[in-house]
Amino acid sequence: MSNPQSSQRIVVGIDGSDAAINAAKWAVAEAVSRNIPLRLIHAIPERRAGAAGDDSLDLQYAQTSLRAADAALQAMGQPVKIECDVVRGSSESALIDESRGAAMVCVGSVGTGWVARKVLGSTAATVAQKALCPVAVIRSGPDATLSDGGYVAVAVDESAANDAVLEHGFREARLREASILAMGVWRWGLGEIPYQQLDHRLHPWVSQHPEVHVQPAAARRGAAEFLTHTSEPVQLAVVGSGDADKVARMVGPITTHPNGHPGCSVLVVRD
Repeated sequence: MSNPQSSQRIVVGIDGSDAAINAAKWAVAEAVSRNIPLRLIHAIPERRAGAAGDDSLDLQYAQTSLRAADAALQAMGQPVKIECDVVRGSSESALIDESRGAAMVCVGSVGTGWVARKVLGSTAATVAQKALCPVAVIRSGPDATLSDGGYVAVAVDESAANDAVLEHGFREARLREASILAMGVWRWGLGEIPYQQLDHRLHPWVSQHPEVHVQPAAARRGAAEFLTHTSEPVQLAVVGSGDADKVARMVGPITTHPNGHPGCSVLVVRD
């Protein structure tokens, strides 16, 4: 089940779960906005030389999963070219390999909290840290906020690498018609927001995109700490690769206490 690969595409890992299909649905807008294909892949184990049996069941499940995802996307009625492919290897290695020529890799997550990270392992967390292109980890679950009008929260600092984060943050805000929550992550006086620093840092981007509303926020202890405790509705956090190891914390557990961190999807931008 294969189609020719585009030189650049949005890649989504499909594993038969609703979370993966939700990630693919989220990725449709990314592919349409760039006018590039949406590539769905399902990884099956490598065949070991001399191993007994065959992998027909793995192939059948992979093809069925890809057909279900393709049907769900076709039903959206968006003008997007969809490629489907079964690849060999672990999910992590396959997605990292795909990231070499991708504009973005998207994976689903039904909450990648400490249990998933410590006990079960997490494809999402591994890919977020090791992929060679931006990685979107799309939160699913009963309280997921994929398109509820919440903020696109963007980590803001004065480093040169932060330009890429800001570029992607403003792009996502425009694409999803959302306001930006500008998380100033450098330190300053207790309870203060350095409006002049934030204004100066954000001015070139606000000038280019005056239609995007920007709300400043103090995030002295970093994006993950801020997102864990904020009461602001956030649908997507855009952070740099330095926060890739904190994706599980930002996405949050599958279910949350009514007064706890609801979690959000996360886009990790490579420096």
